[in-house]
Amino acid sequence: MRGTVRRAGTAGLVIGVLVTGLAACTGGKGEDREDTAEACADGTYAWSGIRREQRLTALSEPIRFKKKTGTYTSRLEAVGDTVYRPSVTGTPKGAGAAGVIKALGRHLKVQEPLAGPSEKEVPEEDHYFEVATGDLEGAYYAWGYVRLVEADFTYTCGSGERAKGRVRTWEGTGSGFLPCSEPSDDIAGRLAAQRTCPAGSAAAKDA
Repeated sequence: MRGTVRRAGTAGLVIGVLVTGLAACTGGKGEDREDTAEACADGTYAWSGIRREQRLTALSEPIRFKKKTGTYTSRLEAVGDTVYRPSVTGTPKGAGAAGVIKALGRHLKVQEPLAGPSEKEVPEEDHYFEVATGDLEGAYYAWGYVRLVEADFTYTCGSGERAKGRVRTWEGTGSGFLPCSEPSDDIAGRLAAQRTCPAGSAAAKDA
């Protein structure tokens, strides 16, 4: 599973247009314009409607430390049974779904490749979270998440017809751990706090 773990505070939270070369365009002046666009393997992408969204995928039971504790291991239970799969609609012939996703990654300047067509993110039954800070006390919450990304694209090659489509994939997965006295900056974290933190805590109030 691709992912990151984010950390913060003493709780130890481990938590346009993209232009490419046109040399691969195979259509000639006398060919049909639509066929030219479909046969292009390296055209120009224009991106719009880009949307990033974080989804809560796993959650721990309410975590309470009555006295200072050095380490903690928690099992994160899957939230729902949704299986995430990358998809590309309107894929230009010659570019392929993988090529479209890679082009979006270059446009977004992601540090790690976006999830490709063959990948899937399945809720895990045995996902464990471990933290060791030496100073755990009070109420905490832990969660897992996936960072989804969607975008519309228009693809052209030379003077060929434009191909339009949409991409849905993800940038990565991860987990978080925070005291209930500290609200999360992430949507998934806020949902986790709402479900597991005491009602009067700062994290639950901010959710």
